[in-house]
Amino acid sequence: MAKVLCVLYDDPTDGYPTSYARDDLPAIDHYPGGQTAPTPGTVDFTPGHLLGSVSGELGLRRFLEDAGHTLVVTSDKDGDGSVFDSELPDADVVISQPFWPAYLTPDRIAAAKNLKLAITAGIGSDHVDLDAAIAHGVTVAEVTYCNSISVAEHVVMTTLALVRNYLPSHRVVLDGGWNIADCVARSYDLEGMHVGTVAAGRIGLAVLRRLAPFDVRLHYTDRHRLPVAVEEELGLTFHESAAAMVPHCDVVTVNAPLHPETEGLFGDELIATMKRGAYLVNTARARIVDRDAVERALRGGQLAGYAGDVWFPQPAPADHPWRTMPHHGMTPHISGSSLSAQARYAAGTREILESWFAGRPIRDEYLIVDGGALAGAGAHSYSVGG
Repeated sequence: MAKVLCVLYDDPTDGYPTSYARDDLPAIDHYPGGQTAPTPGTVDFTPGHLLGSVSGELGLRRFLEDAGHTLVVTSDKDGDGSVFDSELPDADVVISQPFWPAYLTPDRIAAAKNLKLAITAGIGSDHVDLDAAIAHGVTVAEVTYCNSISVAEHVVMTTLALVRNYLPSHRVVLDGGWNIADCVARSYDLEGMHVGTVAAGRIGLAVLRRLAPFDVRLHYTDRHRLPVAVEEELGLTFHESAAAMVPHCDVVTVNAPLHPETEGLFGDELIATMKRGAYLVNTARARIVDRDAVERALRGGQLAGYAGDVWFPQPAPADHPWRTMPHHGMTPHISGSSLSAQARYAAGTREILESWFAGRPIRDEYLIVDGGALAGAGAHSYSVGG
């Protein structure tokens, strides 16, 4: 029997919900391109309920305990004596979310003598040291595509919020004011702007498709060029690198995984080549940008706005400079954890566990590391040595 250690974010401040704003979710059985949504044998949760917090338990407790396994769920993941560290040495499986990552460092992986499987309930496994996982024979899997559209929607929302100066204008209403000039002095139309994405995988391409109807001019850079038919359909301009693309763009959105080629990409040097007054939206990973360079660019006027939901570390400390820098639209890491997305990544986590316990192959598109090497989606997105 296995011990499963699951790290999830805390329940709402006023307690786990007893009711919800909506009664149901749209039924989604496949994603753009044809990949099927998660298909576990069954689920022990109600889609649309809060599954990603501690009391939600990803809907896993009955399934695991009925099969004789042990489930430990905690939000306490950092600091000396954390529950995560105390429970890790004899855990067979670790489940974590990108929104509240349990960082599986080389030291932690070395200490986890029984660890065989690390699951990301969501997308993005950079909180797992993949080199250490490879060295110790740990399989790493994630629920690929489960929340890609959720994140793409967040990118479009925050792009419009920045360009139209929505958040300060909403604040005027909350404060009882009505000064229209204050609201519109930094408000522009997105129409006609040049918008570029760094990476055009599942999320980046979904962003491009959703922005096309706004009559913008679309650009992208990616290590894998899109098919000509897609470029022609959306009117895309391809660039060999981010450095080649960003001088042309009014808005740049980052949708790349974190690896050695992207870490620190947007520093003072690259930001200086962007149009003065450009907007930068990052829902990928915080370390793709230089934290202090972003703040300097906002205060100095090189960037007109910065938005996203990814921070480092997570949760961000109270004194993190992004909380107080001007012209930002930051949120906690929420873009991929809507109630709709939670239903999919909880189901995908169960599907992975069902396959693993039964000795069946895990879907190739879910694999990041397997058999001592990058595998599946991981071989496409990550680099060894980072």
